[in-house]
Amino acid sequence: MSTIDERRERASAGVALNHDPDGWYGDFAKPRVFLQPIAAPSILGLFGFAAATFIVAANLAGWYGNASTPAYLAPFALTFGGIAQFLAGMWAYRARDGVATAMHGMWGSFWIAYGILQILLATHVLHTGGTLDSALGFWFLTLAALTFSGAVGALLEGNGGLLVVLATLSAGSAVAAFGFLYSSTTTQHWAGWIFVISAASAWYAASAMMWLGSAGRTILPAFKMNKEANKPGGEPMRPIQLDWAEPGVKMGQ
Repeated sequence: MSTIDERRERASAGVALNHDPDGWYGDFAKPRVFLQPIAAPSILGLFGFAAATFIVAANLAGWYGNASTPAYLAPFALTFGGIAQFLAGMWAYRARDGVATAMHGMWGSFWIAYGILQILLATHVLHTGGTLDSALGFWFLTLAALTFSGAVGALLEGNGGLLVVLATLSAGSAVAAFGFLYSSTTTQHWAGWIFVISAASAWYAASAMMWLGSAGRTILPAFKMNKEANKPGGEPMRPIQLDWAEPGVKMGQ
């Protein structure tokens, strides 16, 4: 079996690799299936989530809002939290990141549905009341359970930053579920505050990932098991492609 260093030396020297047991034909290797390197999808997903969640959570917490608010929430939630985050989930699938695929895909779908709901409210097709509150309670009850599973996944990955985002998001969803099911305005306000914390955590995590990609070294601690990812000035990133031009496969972001 040829090692990577041996192959590199042979390729650089132009040495024929006939009858190589690893599947080489002369100077050429067999075609291989690989994933092309892409930027971390969670940068887009977390920024979209942070923006949509903050705007909606501030309204839920009672910071602002009137009868016309749904018309303003709908396009923002639908595009920032919905379309952008759902696309990030599909790209996370390509990056083979199961946790990000599930969380961005699920919450992106939620935000699309939430945006449509706000359009229906703004056009008076639906009206607020006990029935709507109960339905939203079950929405958030489901989201709380699924997001909790994602938080456990982030814990198993050793991704502390994402764990904070998902743990607070799961807690906020559970509180919101209670608030809507029992039509408790006070509880809904508390849920809004927890969602604001989750949005701020998502903004921080996305900024850390984006600046790491831009600078090639840690700017903000990412709270991962990799010590270099938490040390300002550290370089936790590794090249995705080998220096002798064979595209490689990287799992995760």
